[in-house]
Amino acid sequence: MNETTKNAIAAHALAEYPRECVGFIVDAVNGETYLPCTNRATKPEEDLTVSGHDYARAEDLGRIVAFVHSHPGMPARPSGADRSMCERSGIGAWVIVSLGVQEDGLIGIDDWCEFGPTGYVAPLIGRQFVHGVHDCYDLIKSYYLLERGVELPDFERPDGWWDDGKSNLYLDNFAAAGFVDMGQEAELQRGDVLLMQIRSKNGVPNHAGIYLGDGVLLHHMYGRLSGRTVWGGMWVHSLRTVLRYKG
Repeated sequence: MNETTKNAIAAHALAEYPRECVGFIVDAVNGETYLPCTNRATKPEEDLTVSGHDYARAEDLGRIVAFVHSHPGMPARPSGADRSMCERSGIGAWVIVSLGVQEDGLIGIDDWCEFGPTGYVAPLIGRQFVHGVHDCYDLIKSYYLLERGVELPDFERPDGWWDDGKSNLYLDNFAAAGFVDMGQEAELQRGDVLLMQIRSKNGVPNHAGIYLGDGVLLHHMYGRLSGRTVWGGMWVHSLRTVLRYKG
């Protein structure tokens, strides 16, 4: 990353503060360049989303060298979600620039970090919720990879899909992932995926967890850390069906 690129990234991060900036470093015809993009996340102060249009613009310029984003008021250190997104992105390097209030009271650049894919899989317990990255379905994917060596397919899931009046993503995709529907009354087995409906305007299952046996559910609720809970009470009442992996 040359100084011109670094200065362009710093200017973009400062202009977007307190939102996270996003962009790409591209090896273009005229040399290395930085392409600033728009953070499309619902809460850009806490999260990041890049549109397919912006990704295509970067590819049209040349070879994508790195993905860039800022950490306003936070260290230039990748979060678990950052590392997970890096693994999936297919981009060889990620750059983080941190910024915050300086001694003179102005916003300034604090630090830089560059990292790349390492095969990282986030721990099952204690993940911060980031929809589409660290959510209830990704926890299921990680469980099956870590515990059973099974790599489940991913699928696009925009935030709030369960309230859009039409989507039914879990029931539309479970068969392609190798699961069969055992029904709501199935006798639970370790590794079963439990589909629940929690305040869905679409009236469809919009939350899922893994049954660990002995009355314990592993799941990741919206806006909370992933963890274990007792299978009972509201969870049982919200159950709509049980999925079992058959491969």
